[in-house]
Amino acid sequence: MSSLHRIRAHRTRLCDVSRQLSQLLSAWSWRRRVDVSLCSATGLHLRTYCSTSSEPDPLQVHRRKLFLWFSHLPQEEKQFGGYFSPETMHVDPLIVERKAEERAGLLSSPLQTQPLTSSSVSVEQLFETTDTWNEGRGVNVLLYGAVGTGKSTVVRKLVLDWCLGTGLTHFKLLVPFSCEDLSELSKVASLRDLVSRKYLHLRKHPLLSGEGNQAKDVLFLFNGMEKMKLDFRIGSTELCSDPNEALPPNVVVVNLLRKYLLPEASILVTTRLSAMDRIPQKYVSRYAQICGFNDPGRQRAYFTSRLLQQSGEAARDHEAQALIELLYLNLQRESQLAAACFLPSYCWLTCATLHFLHFTDAKAPIRTLTGIYTSFLRLNFGGEVLGTGAGTNVPLQGHNNSLMLYVVRTVGKMAFEGVTYKRTSFSEKELEQWIGGKTKTDEELHQLAMFRTDVLDFFLAPCVESGKHFPEALSENDEQRYVFAVPAMQEYLAALYVVLGENKSALEKLSKQMSVAIGQAGEDVNALFGILSKFIPLRIFAVFNLLKLFPKLYEKISSHNKGSIARTMATEMFRTEDSYNEDVLDQVEQSLLGVHGPQPQQHSEGPPFELYPIFMGGLLHYGNRVLLQQLGCSIQSTTVVQITRALRKHLVRELSKPQPPEEMMDLLVLLYEFQNPRLTAEVLASMRTIRLTNIRMTSLKCFVLSSVLSCTPTSYHLEELDLSSCLLTHDLLQTLWPAFRHTHNLNLQFNSLGPESCILLRDLLLDPKSSIRSLQLCDNPLLESGACTLLEALPENQSLRHLSLMHTGLGDWGALQLAERLQQHSGLQELNVAYNNIGDNAALALVDACREHPSIHTVHLYLNPLSDVGKQSLYVRGVPSSDGGSGQRVKVLASVTEGSDLSEDWHPILRVIRENALSWDRQRVQQQLKVFLRDLEWGRQQQQSLWKRLHFRRVEKGVRQTLKLLEKDPPPPPTGYRM
Repeated sequence: MSSLHRIRAHRTRLCDVSRQLSQLLSAWSWRRRVDVSLCSATGLHLRTYCSTSSEPDPLQVHRRKLFLWFSHLPQEEKQFGGYFSPETMHVDPLIVERKAEERAGLLSSPLQTQPLTSSSVSVEQLFETTDTWNEGRGVNVLLYGAVGTGKSTVVRKLVLDWCLGTGLTHFKLLVPFSCEDLSELSKVASLRDLVSRKYLHLRKHPLLSGEGNQAKDVLFLFNGMEKMKLDFRIGSTELCSDPNEALPPNVVVVNLLRKYLLPEASILVTTRLSAMDRIPQKYVSRYAQICGFNDPGRQRAYFTSRLLQQSGEAARDHEAQALIELLYLNLQRESQLAAACFLPSYCWLTCATLHFLHFTDAKAPIRTLTGIYTSFLRLNFGGEVLGTGAGTNVPLQGHNNSLMLYVVRTVGKMAFEGVTYKRTSFSEKELEQWIGGKTKTDEELHQLAMFRTDVLDFFLAPCVESGKHFPEALSENDEQRYVFAVPAMQEYLAALYVVLGENKSALEKLSKQMSVAIGQAGEDVNALFGILSKFIPLRIFAVFNLLKLFPKLYEKISSHNKGSIARTMATEMFRTEDSYNEDVLDQVEQSLLGVHGPQPQQHSEGPPFELYPIFMGGLLHYGNRVLLQQLGCSIQSTTVVQITRALRKHLVRELSKPQPPEEMMDLLVLLYEFQNPRLTAEVLASMRTIRLTNIRMTSLKCFVLSSVLSCTPTSYHLEELDLSSCLLTHDLLQTLWPAFRHTHNLNLQFNSLGPESCILLRDLLLDPKSSIRSLQLCDNPLLESGACTLLEALPENQSLRHLSLMHTGLGDWGALQLAERLQQHSGLQELNVAYNNIGDNAALALVDACREHPSIHTVHLYLNPLSDVGKQSLYVRGVPSSDGGSGQRVKVLASVTEGSDLSEDWHPILRVIRENALSWDRQRVQQQLKVFLRDLEWGRQQQQSLWKRLHFRRVEKGVRQTLKLLEKDPPPPPTGYRM
């Protein structure tokens, strides 16, 4: 036997050395690390040293399988791009050891954070021996925390570290259990059966035999103890010390905690605050509380691990780093976001939202803001039920036990009232009124106590930004007020409250109850109807018909309710007072990153709730309804159909009126969140123009626009798509390609499109599926090379009629190239090359080419350095000779005058200059305006008619006003293209 023990000890030491070698290799990339770790765990490349038999070591198999199970990321985590692993994205939350007497104070005021009196510890330190530790008995550690503090994440990281040999190394065996799974087992089973049911490879392992003190190397992990019914009373739970004796699962767990079964084994239990007292104090060795991220440093580390991914794209990493800096600045201000990010769950929500706002593109899977919030709630409340409190542990029956549904009916109701009356903060009295105000029975009181302890401060936090959107009547007293942890959560819960139909009137609620009762008896009524109709009087016969008719009456009332939901969505979507606020996506970003610089102008009196109708639409999407069904919140398909039908009518009616660009962007976001191609196509069929002027277009907004327009048939075309002054770049232009195919007039003025963008625009003009008639590229630095690339499309394009290249850096060479290629395109009618530093010779050549063109009737050449002689020659060249020469008349717009007469197009010339004067080179524009004044003064002196002189003075007045405007306003910072 001694030689056998020596062989086993030698084998163990060699395995330890081999494991250390694999850990050195683990410094490679994550994928490589996983491969190496799994190989070492299975004993493949170390089989010569670690194994003397054909069967692998069960403990190594256990490590490998646990590693695979706990490395799996939920679907919600994959939206970040998949560049990171469970280890690289983990940031340890603050864990503080508590004394037994300290834990009681936590339940007294769930909305208050208890001050930290102890230093932080790691989970591994909690299992170190102390003075109170008894030889031969394992340690029972109770790790507790509120919803969202990171209990499950800590458990996952703990298991992975043990699998890799970097944590809990003094335990040879780690056996994790989900208390939710154990609570579902209805058959009796022994401890070894429970282990082998989940971990077949440990079925006969000696560490679980109960012989000797082998169990001292075992750690049991029970996650989510609040989901089990544990009864430590001797009369209710029999004692058991045999690992092979079959008992109910809760009895097995109780005996493990009592140290009656495998007393040498250590146990780690995680639970919520409200369930702490379910384990008597004498069975707990140490208490530890997960306190989340209590400082901006931990929060920043978390944001960095999520947003700054090793994607290999320098531009993306640079943008992510800028986002992290802005986010960190906002956290340091002690903003409301910093209070919310105390919970790691809200750090996840913040990162997911920023990733959605800044890194959405055509290659990424379809994501919506509503989907992010729904996934966020599923991650935190999936499968959660609301029991009746300590001592009974009997869950409610039916769908009413859904914790999320309880949240909607309490916190959601308060959110809805806040949205209705434009309020974002609530006093403690109001919390009592909305949450538990109608509580009567002891069972409901237990539920309320659990809810307030575990869940309430997950959604609400003490307000740190006092005086913001508070009614004067409620701000007189200096009482503590509470707000939603993130503003958008109030709008989401309010939308969910409405869509679930929880805001029914008393008539609707009564109608539903009666309809259900009568409907259940409907089959019996129909069965008896055939027999009794031969004997009963006609008047009683009418009563039976009325009973049968009542469900149909309820359907009409219900249908009216769904129509009111759609009407509410449309009304909230197009509120006049919110029409000129920033678009809703910018508002979401500002709530996370803060406002750096001047505060945006607020046109509405109260806080804008523009996400509210958008969330209502997003919640009707099938994917979100599936997730909500898992949370116990059911939205019927018939409800969706009724709301959708009514919503289409209301949206079409509202879109008959002109909408500001911000409201138009919000509408596109609503249609995108809805993810209903048919509804989108029907709404867009009533639209012929989309104007998004001055909207700060991002990759997400461009993707939303393209996705929405892609829902329409190929025959659908907008008359105009206005994307002027939208900060468009070449990358954004690629995202917008599908949208460009659905427009006739494309306005891309005042953006940042360079020569590389002309390649894409050329391909767009050559695309047989596009039908661009007007292309406006004013104030984009296309330069000569870009313009020449664009002109390559002229020979094959047949749809273009108007081309504007004003202030694009065309130059003389570009103008000459344009003159050469004009004859290759027979459909062009108007050409604008103003403000392009074109001289006399190039301008004359271009006008000659336009005169020979079969369809061009107007060419714009003002604000170019043309001499007086050159201007006069242009006007002469624009008119075909009287001797029957070739060519047609071309209107040349070179100045406000034509010789000694006023140009008939002086007004549009001045309008264009006035609109763009502040963004152009002021010195250059002022110089040109002074030339206009000189021409006007000379022309006025040549006039004999008083009427014509007055007309000249009128034009002079307009030019002088523009000059004064340039001299009065300070020059803006150098942005965009200047020449």
